[in-house]
Amino acid sequence: MVKKQTHPSTTPRERTFLVGVEIFGEEGLLSLDDSLDELALLAETAGLDVVGELTQKLNRPNAKTFIGSGKVNELKALAEDMLAQVVVFDDELSPRHQRELEKLLGENIRLLDRTSLILDIFAQHAKTSEGMLQVELAQYEYYLPRLTRAWTHLARQAGGGGGRSGSVGGVGLRGPGETQLEVDRRVIGKRISHIKKELEKVRAHRLRHRDKRKKSRLPIVALVGYTNAGKSTLLNQLAQSDVYVADQLFATLDPTTRRVELPGGYQSLFTDTVGFIQKLPTTLVAAFRATLEEIAEADLLLQVVDISHPNALNHFEAVEETLAEIDAKHIPVITALNKIDLLKASEDAQETLKHYPRAIAVSAKEKIGIVELKELLKKSLYETYTPILVRLPYQQGNLISIFHESGKIERIEHERGGVLIQGRLPGRLIAQFDGWEISPDEETSKEENYEE
Repeated sequence: MVKKQTHPSTTPRERTFLVGVEIFGEEGLLSLDDSLDELALLAETAGLDVVGELTQKLNRPNAKTFIGSGKVNELKALAEDMLAQVVVFDDELSPRHQRELEKLLGENIRLLDRTSLILDIFAQHAKTSEGMLQVELAQYEYYLPRLTRAWTHLARQAGGGGGRSGSVGGVGLRGPGETQLEVDRRVIGKRISHIKKELEKVRAHRLRHRDKRKKSRLPIVALVGYTNAGKSTLLNQLAQSDVYVADQLFATLDPTTRRVELPGGYQSLFTDTVGFIQKLPTTLVAAFRATLEEIAEADLLLQVVDISHPNALNHFEAVEETLAEIDAKHIPVITALNKIDLLKASEDAQETLKHYPRAIAVSAKEKIGIVELKELLKKSLYETYTPILVRLPYQQGNLISIFHESGKIERIEHERGGVLIQGRLPGRLIAQFDGWEISPDEETSKEENYEE
């Protein structure tokens, strides 16, 4: 099926044709049409001017060209007819698919897939040195097995370091029998190793900061959600701050932390994080590990959902999948159904609440439901207690202190090497006691060997 369309862009640059494929038996979170609509938004965010699209349904991807050979010829003709300079596939292409398609489409058409397009957007939006390093690492790891024509494209777009490595790769300092391609791969491999070492320093720095925040006893709430769900706008309302906001995908990459005053004089730290998206490239998840650990270490997750979007539930599920991937599913969640001011009837939001866990309807832009949300956050962080039985060695003095200061102790027994405590803790603190929690059955067999 072919559909020509025009998506105006504020700064139209290269004319772009989109390609979407539906594989029989593979159900995505979004339908083919909805996924292509999202791809069009990604293209526009990257500064491309979408001029048309082509779709195909297949039993399985073509081994050489992903789409059928006839579709490739049709694609080339349509792209030339629409004067397209770029073709973007809605799936990640293998290195072989990329090479074969580039040959067949010709050197006048630049080929991208969904992953490289998202990487390009991240490269444009990364502002801090950490963000640029993370994007650069993701780009290199994606392009390394595709090191042919794509190398010049990588050198042009890499966030902060691509140009430097590209020029180094082009020097041509080759050993006996070594091709330029092998030199480029070796140079990129070294650059990847260097970036990973730098990001480990960033990770260690973040860990020290998290430890300081934990010692302050202020609970940490991480805002998560699909890209463009309104997380930054909501954070601005909660904290009365001025975090950068834009009506575009991936407007915020670097985590931002703000102190929020909750009812009753309680306080908490709120961290805004990068938005998620369906088919989030694994290279990005790996590269942004230090940033995403901010989510996994939070006491509470505030998942923001754009309830006015027709695929809101699918977006929610995409975020849930990513949270599972980064081992954050154990953290308590409150769901903020945002943008209710865009719904035709307010009762639509109330009807939708039952589809989401611990949900509340809000409008960050119109300041609707903010007071109620703060009350729910306070209750979740400070007033909701969970029964727990733990056996802690005396070396875990910090955890013993937390239980005494923030929990409600019902029974405490001092044993050889440690202490047995039964009581209730705020739900946000339960994760800190992971590994020390025991069942009543385990209590009967007293442990004599406490491991730190």
